[in-house]
Amino acid sequence: MKKMDGNYEEEFQCAHPLKGSNLTTVRGVNERLILHLVRNHGKLTKAEATRITGLSPNAVSVIFRALEAEGLLLRGNAIRGRIGQPSVPMRLNPDARHYVGLKIGRRTFEIVVMNFVGDVLARRTESHSYPTPAAMLHFVKEALNPLLTSAGKSLSDIAAINVAMPFELWSWTADFGAPQNEMDAWRSFNLVAELKQVVPWPIRVENDGTAACRAELVFGPPNAAQDFVYFFVGTFIGGGVVLNGSVFPGRRGNAGGFGPLRVPGEPGGDRLVDHASLVVLERMIADHVGDPLHKIYSEHSDWDAMEPLVQTWISRAARSLAHAIISTLAVIDFQAVVIDGAFPAAIRSRLVREVERQLDRLDMQGVIRPDIKPGHFGSSARALGAAAYQISTEYMIDQNTLLRQNPSNPSHSL
Repeated sequence: MKKMDGNYEEEFQCAHPLKGSNLTTVRGVNERLILHLVRNHGKLTKAEATRITGLSPNAVSVIFRALEAEGLLLRGNAIRGRIGQPSVPMRLNPDARHYVGLKIGRRTFEIVVMNFVGDVLARRTESHSYPTPAAMLHFVKEALNPLLTSAGKSLSDIAAINVAMPFELWSWTADFGAPQNEMDAWRSFNLVAELKQVVPWPIRVENDGTAACRAELVFGPPNAAQDFVYFFVGTFIGGGVVLNGSVFPGRRGNAGGFGPLRVPGEPGGDRLVDHASLVVLERMIADHVGDPLHKIYSEHSDWDAMEPLVQTWISRAARSLAHAIISTLAVIDFQAVVIDGAFPAAIRSRLVREVERQLDRLDMQGVIRPDIKPGHFGSSARALGAAAYQISTEYMIDQNTLLRQNPSNPSHSL
């Protein structure tokens, strides 16, 4: 859950001038606005909400009461010692909603149960050489009951299940050693219809890179940048785009599909996916050490044991990522870059440092160098982001949607 210290609150309010409307016709927007702010601040009093949003004290009181009655907000301890009535901070109710997130990956399946503030209550994973529809359904059927039992939840406690997966799983099969005929089964597989035979909940499917980006935005530490690009290094590389403080999936849901980005002067291929992907490290390990899948994708992988191959791969991936960052900056003036991936936190930090070093060597005339930051959720980012879909779209402000619906009204401008 995001929290703010005093210094950041001032910066957040300057960068995010979230304003409400006292018109009753936008009550739903105002409720999402309050929930959005409580999520970002960690807790919020009525006086603070009134000051930040521009809503009237009465409007804020009505919204707080409604959200508390619905079970979305909980009262904190009263703050005394000030003039007038004591202030009562409100916080999100962790048990207000529960969601299941399913990640279908080229090397692993993962399923989680998550509460309203992003706590993972239970998690199951399974590794494989390549995913098939039949294997995915078997994994869900076998994992579901133990998962719910471990989380202390029943079927009726879950609001939805959402799926994060690469679009066109049948593509690039030769790059990760999967038989084309088996992967082609995904072309005609109706994922939603098949999952409805297993679970009773609403189902939403999203690109896995976009889902990982959503996890970073919703549950990561506060980020003052309103526009940032997010790279996720998995078996292949993908990611997401954040514009105006909201995830921007694109018209077809493919925003952040960075694999085909061209990389100049790097032996081994001219695409980002040819270098900044774990499948590249897989090949290096297979040539020198042995079974790469167990060494990379196991829950207890010892990456130190794979040196110096890991450092060689980090250098190669960072050089390509540096070129890709400049390419994205030439299109949109991103304030920040977030880099995450399916590897330990120490590897993530090393990769970020190396990207910064590689950027020092490149010509950045015509673009402004952004902040380069590590992500925070690693391998679980995709399943966590999938589970967070309704939180992001139903209980937070999506500035891009608001701008499309009412482009002439600046009252909701971020």
